[in-house]
Amino acid sequence: MASTTRRRWKWAPALVGFVALSGIAGVLAAAAVTPAVALTGSAADSTIGVFDGLPEYIKVEPLAQASTMYASSNGQEVPIATFYSQNRVEVGWDAISQNLKDAAIATEDPRFYEHGGIDVTGTLRGAVLTALHKSVQGGSSITQQYVKNILVQRCESKQPDLTASAEVQKKQLAAYRSCYNDATEVDPARKLKEMRYSIGLEKEYSKNDILQSYLNIALFGGRVYGVQSAASYYFGVSAKDVNLQQAATLIAILNNPDNLRIDQPDSKENGAANGYKETLDRRNYVLDRMLVNGKITQAEHDAARATPVEPKITPVQNGCMTAQQYNAAFFCDYVERTIEQNPTFGKTDDDRTSFLTRGGLKIYTTLNLDLQNSAQSALSAYIPPTSPNLDLGASNVSVEVGTGRVITMVQNRPYDNTAQPAPGTTAVNYNTDSDYGGSQGFQTGSSYKAFDLLEWLQEGHSLYQTVSGTQHTFPQSSFHASDPCNDIGGAPWNVANDEGESVGSTTVMNATAQSINTIFAKMATQLDLCGIKQRAQDLLVHGADESINPFMSNPSSVLGTNYIAPLTMATAYAGIANNGVACSPVAIDKIVDADGGEHAVPKTQCSTTPIDPGVAAAAIYALQGVLRGGGTASSANPGDGVPIFGKTGTTDDSLENWLVTSTTKTAQATWVGNVEGAVALRSQRFQGVGGGNVKFSIVKPIVAALNAAYGGGAFPTPPSKYLYSAPAPKPSTPTNPTQPGTGQGGGQGGGPGGGGGPGGGRG
Repeated sequence: MASTTRRRWKWAPALVGFVALSGIAGVLAAAAVTPAVALTGSAADSTIGVFDGLPEYIKVEPLAQASTMYASSNGQEVPIATFYSQNRVEVGWDAISQNLKDAAIATEDPRFYEHGGIDVTGTLRGAVLTALHKSVQGGSSITQQYVKNILVQRCESKQPDLTASAEVQKKQLAAYRSCYNDATEVDPARKLKEMRYSIGLEKEYSKNDILQSYLNIALFGGRVYGVQSAASYYFGVSAKDVNLQQAATLIAILNNPDNLRIDQPDSKENGAANGYKETLDRRNYVLDRMLVNGKITQAEHDAARATPVEPKITPVQNGCMTAQQYNAAFFCDYVERTIEQNPTFGKTDDDRTSFLTRGGLKIYTTLNLDLQNSAQSALSAYIPPTSPNLDLGASNVSVEVGTGRVITMVQNRPYDNTAQPAPGTTAVNYNTDSDYGGSQGFQTGSSYKAFDLLEWLQEGHSLYQTVSGTQHTFPQSSFHASDPCNDIGGAPWNVANDEGESVGSTTVMNATAQSINTIFAKMATQLDLCGIKQRAQDLLVHGADESINPFMSNPSSVLGTNYIAPLTMATAYAGIANNGVACSPVAIDKIVDADGGEHAVPKTQCSTTPIDPGVAAAAIYALQGVLRGGGTASSANPGDGVPIFGKTGTTDDSLENWLVTSTTKTAQATWVGNVEGAVALRSQRFQGVGGGNVKFSIVKPIVAALNAAYGGGAFPTPPSKYLYSAPAPKPSTPTNPTQPGTGQGGGQGGGPGGGGGPGGGRG
């Protein structure tokens, strides 16, 4: 007797649930006719108030869609990378195969075009079976399934932020789980809300709109969403072109995306060995329903059932790894970091990440793939990804003068940002600041002398002025710097020229072409060191990571001991070429959102304290000598008739080697050196070329390609006051052309005064 009582009460909750659902039978009946009737008049009054307090409409928010990054090649835009939280490309009604539409309706909701949002028969059948614990039944119309997917999509935005603290992640995970349970739990309360929303949707949207949206929002396994991405991923075709058996397979996967996906060939339950049996069975069921509901003929049905499930997996790689095949992965990473950090794309980190990975963007960049490939070939011809006993690095970056548009960005190692990168790869971008690629920059050596020269001219000196180069030891008291940038102090500064050559007096013009260290050190004693630093800053120069290596103005800085990114140096030289006006680098030309509208992108910001145009012209006049006969970089000149200026940079023992150049159209910076460690590159050979000179072999074809694409004109004639038009006195020429010498100190390990660490430039 007691047992009978327990059984009777065991059924009670189920009966209560059944009675509650039965109470809305009037609304269901009305919904079976038309949604307009379902929520008005006697139909609503006939209920027992079960819809009271429930919102009528659900807001249909934009779907998360994959974003694509493009670079140009031969005038065409080439997709180089894709970013997504959900691999989805939303498509219109005409871009979806009729096979897919028919398969979805025949299997999921045969009365879709007849009811008003709720399939009464299916809903009541599912409710009864669920209440009686026969099985968990959905019984949902396509509209109801669409509503459920909308609610689930809302939860996706609540996924935990893996960069947040453990406590924050815990709270975020709890919120996500609560949201997901509310959206998916099979119970009367959720069903009521789902019905209410479904009827409201059908009042607002056409049947075709709802079916299209359902096929775009649905999950097809893993991170594949929507029929377009599913067709492409599983079969390598568009949603418009799927055949009957492919369509039936995709709709079959909808029934249980985790278990019926066909991209796991090693699965014992549903893999290649058993012909994806579980999916095959469900696919054949879909075909059966299509036959029963008159969507296909018997012959079409039989032919489709006779075919095996044959996936052609075509993955869409997420992130910049894909761009490696275009030699563009580091540039891609730079663009990605730009979007993630620039407030133009959202107020918070999460907003900006969502913008990139969910916005369905078309990101058109400044990268020229033809020049990029040329630069990569020139670099890789000499510098391998790895070298025995040397942590070898090399990079090249070029920008457009006056616009800041980044044209090329390459380095010697392939890109790999995975948790376990392959040997000889890196995710560190040698060309950029730490915030945009992880590098701390490199000591620039004598390429920094361009800024010394600008200050020399700014202070009223001239290029044909003679300066003595005999002094090699400079007390700190020889220099002065105005506050607040005064970094002077410490032991005397010992300066040497290349291979210890002694130099007498010569003109600044010759000292620039020959890169004579002792001359530039002597020039610095007649200048304000803070003025030199200011001229660099006028050209947007800064440290690559000033939290580690502050941007200094100590004596040795005049020979290039500051750690600066190649992109910054290219930008500065482009500024000199642009009549003294430097413009910040930009990598994005245009962004088009999923609706076809253009989104704002960061614009170049030009210096508000430019170099005097006459001073810039005079500096260019002198720096052209570097790439002419007898100059330290004459072998890098392509000799194509395009005027060019530049400066070499070689730190002590050739640990870091630079060549920065510019025409009136493009500027480039090339670096070869130690990523970590201190191995003298002078002792190394690359394809038969010495480590101190290999930069010339790399740069020559890069500049030639840039000039062929962009050209270049004559530079402005400098005012005579910066030259002294009278013939210059005959300089005392060193036995061998010198490369700027040892500027010890001011680098890692050195104090502010100049003793103790690797120092300035030799070249």
